[in-house]
Amino acid sequence: MHQKRSYGRMLLVSTLVGCLEVALTVVVILLYVRTQPPPDSPVDHTALVGGLLSLGVIVAVIAVLLSLVFVLPAVALADRLGRRIGGREAWWWVPLAVAALVAPPIWAFASYNHLETRPVLVFWATATASLSTGGLIARPRHPGLGRQVALWGTAVVAGTGLLGALGLAAGLLPAYEPPAIGPATMPGTWGDQTGGKMVFTSDGRVTADSVHEYGPGDDPYRLPPQCSGSGTWSYEPGRGVRTQKVRIDVPGCSWPAWSVGGTEEEPRIYQRIGRPDSGHLYRLRKVTGGS
Repeated sequence: MHQKRSYGRMLLVSTLVGCLEVALTVVVILLYVRTQPPPDSPVDHTALVGGLLSLGVIVAVIAVLLSLVFVLPAVALADRLGRRIGGREAWWWVPLAVAALVAPPIWAFASYNHLETRPVLVFWATATASLSTGGLIARPRHPGLGRQVALWGTAVVAGTGLLGALGLAAGLLPAYEPPAIGPATMPGTWGDQTGGKMVFTSDGRVTADSVHEYGPGDDPYRLPPQCSGSGTWSYEPGRGVRTQKVRIDVPGCSWPAWSVGGTEEEPRIYQRIGRPDSGHLYRLRKVTGGS
């Protein structure tokens, strides 16, 4: 005779699974960010931690609601359908029941907002897989299931973060590196977000128009004076992609050597603002090509 199913324990386990799925997603996103160019402004880690803690409470509440509305009814429906149709409970009824339960609200929302079919199908499949995972893990009638899920789930999340960090350190994951641009990349127009621009030509000439002129220790939240004029430029390859520089000599303007960032598709040159470790950057991105 089967042990009676505890829906309270199922609710706990399903909620744990939902929270662990979100935690694993956050870890993967943080690892992915390490493979992308850094932002113009540094990340406030204190605010980030506070935001994640606040998000954790919200995620837990949402996980409880989703478990009550979809996961527990799906497991109960799967048990009944399995006994009626096949004569016994079968795990594969759970994802079918979840898919059937989440479909009406998703398609109602999509129809009301006139969303395209493809992203709606992707979201439906993702929601079905995520909620079904919670239902399948919570379905067994083991008294210590909640503790096991918490321990093993935490180990998976922590292990993913550790393996990802080791992969970045060992070069197995493609940690971000600036592109090797070379002199042939420079000719063209490079602009900032406020309308300032520089026009480089292949013969080593450059014309600056309203380009900001940051100095050491400048406040990154205040715009400095702008500088315009004509002069020359040169590319220095350095000892690698992280040390390559572009030097710009325009009379009346005093820019330090520009570092290289961005990607192969969207190269940028930049200067650090304020203290060397402030993390604030002033960037010019290539807008058009030139000769």
